[in-house]
Amino acid sequence: MTTIAATTPTPDTAPTPSAPGREWWRSAVIYQVYPRSFADSDGDGMGDLPGITSRLGALRGLGVDAVWLSPFQRSPQRDAGYDVSDYRDVDPRFGTLADFDAMLAEAHDLGLRVIIDIVPNHSSSDHAWFQEALAAAPGSAERARYIFRDGKGENGELPPNNWESIFGGHAWTRITEPDGTPGQWYLHLFDKSQPDLDWENPWVWEQFRGILRFWLDRGVDGFRVDVAHGMVKEAGLPDYTPPAGTGSMGGVALEPEIAAHAESDPPTPPYFAQDGVHAIYRDWHKVLEEYAGDRVLCGEAWVEPLDKLARWVRPDEMQQTFNFGYLETPWDARALRSIIDRSIEAFSSVGAPSTWVLSNHDVVRHATRLALEGENLQGHGIGPKTKGLPDPAFALHRARAATALMLALPGSAYLYQGEELGLPEAIDLPDDARQDPTWFRTDGERYGRDGCRVPIPWEGDAASYGFGPGSASWLPQPAAWANYTRSSQDGVTGSTLTMYQDALRLRRQHDLAFGGPEWIELGGNTLAFRTGDVTVVVNFGTEAVALPEGAGDVVLASGPLQDGDLPRDTTVWLA
Repeated sequence: MTTIAATTPTPDTAPTPSAPGREWWRSAVIYQVYPRSFADSDGDGMGDLPGITSRLGALRGLGVDAVWLSPFQRSPQRDAGYDVSDYRDVDPRFGTLADFDAMLAEAHDLGLRVIIDIVPNHSSSDHAWFQEALAAAPGSAERARYIFRDGKGENGELPPNNWESIFGGHAWTRITEPDGTPGQWYLHLFDKSQPDLDWENPWVWEQFRGILRFWLDRGVDGFRVDVAHGMVKEAGLPDYTPPAGTGSMGGVALEPEIAAHAESDPPTPPYFAQDGVHAIYRDWHKVLEEYAGDRVLCGEAWVEPLDKLARWVRPDEMQQTFNFGYLETPWDARALRSIIDRSIEAFSSVGAPSTWVLSNHDVVRHATRLALEGENLQGHGIGPKTKGLPDPAFALHRARAATALMLALPGSAYLYQGEELGLPEAIDLPDDARQDPTWFRTDGERYGRDGCRVPIPWEGDAASYGFGPGSASWLPQPAAWANYTRSSQDGVTGSTLTMYQDALRLRRQHDLAFGGPEWIELGGNTLAFRTGDVTVVVNFGTEAVALPEGAGDVVLASGPLQDGDLPRDTTVWLA
């Protein structure tokens, strides 16, 4: 595999603590690496830790501040590693603990911090904890690690309640007891291979304190917490039926009119966003304070409204939480201005930055999603039979504008691997290649998330586009991937990669993470604001608009101007 060297200056030392109020996570641009799809060092078709290490220079050259790794811990991989069977080891598919240590050291040498995933809501059914629970008797200490309950009905043949799995189907599975008789049911909000841990049990708390310290001792800079709104369930586990029009994690497909005014508190599921989770994060916050260097917790919390989400980032809890309300807002000037204002107000009220994000491993890539016509519920995915698929060139043009807007906003930002190449969603995956549990648990009714997880392309003239040394790829790469390779865009004026590099350089140069916005009224279907010494203008209309006089020269444009005017779906920075 080709090793790409860093192309920007490298600090002389590893990350160090920041000044109060300037902690690195308040302004960081953090790049999500999905390990199985980033870089494959050995040609088996699965990305791995040595592959990541070999490509860290490219991330430094992109201009990001930190890297977040999706799960690489030991796992049977029934849900792409979010089913952990050993929280303190590396899955052999990805390498060894020594490979992790080497990757971490290289990242720190390049001035990149490293955040890793932790999955506390559930473990794998292969985990020794759960296997011991299955072998033990009802009411035992081993069973108390998980949420086991007797079933309803004359012989316990019905599940304890009506909860549905996030992936489709029932959220309960009945076991066979060691003596061969039908037994208790266990809760799994996701796949049946992912039993929910019982966070009412102090034993579970102590295990995860040890897991946090294991990785902190190795030098990680923090954790992205999977399903951070989960873990605690309402007492009594009451029945619950989600409202129509909600996605698999509770996200809602919003029309512009709704998104601009979505400030009401929706129903709280009895299995999400319970107040008890905050005690867990206050406890974890204390663990991280044992270590120097501004360690960070970032929560994957699908919680509405924003003022409720802000409770996850109070001063003694997490440092960041993803702003999924922003991610789910449609491409509409009024809706985006509203969510930006409300986000800044909500997070500022607790002294936290907003963390902006447009794509990740669970959602349709924004280089496709923002131009889709019709409803797109989070987690359902898209595929060949989806109606309203956009023209790829038009969708990318809009996505670049959205990125240029996002990177000008104050706070921290997350990028998902491949978005800097303009990668669209992989739509035409063969049915027999799909691996997302959602596809199987819904009998193909929902495509799931495979389309955003296809291995990314590096070099266009190499097998697997440079993902690995051979042609193997755990999900098939579209033929069009040759048009998106990093090598074909590096140093090319106007390429998506160059636009990202320029935006990140200017973002740092102009200190935009600590800037506005101060809104400017330009009229028409535009969004404009001042942030520090930069003026940002976005045209959402169908006709080109004149740029404001006296605002400065164009220092960044998401697309070419039209006789000096700003065309539709284009963002510029003026300084």
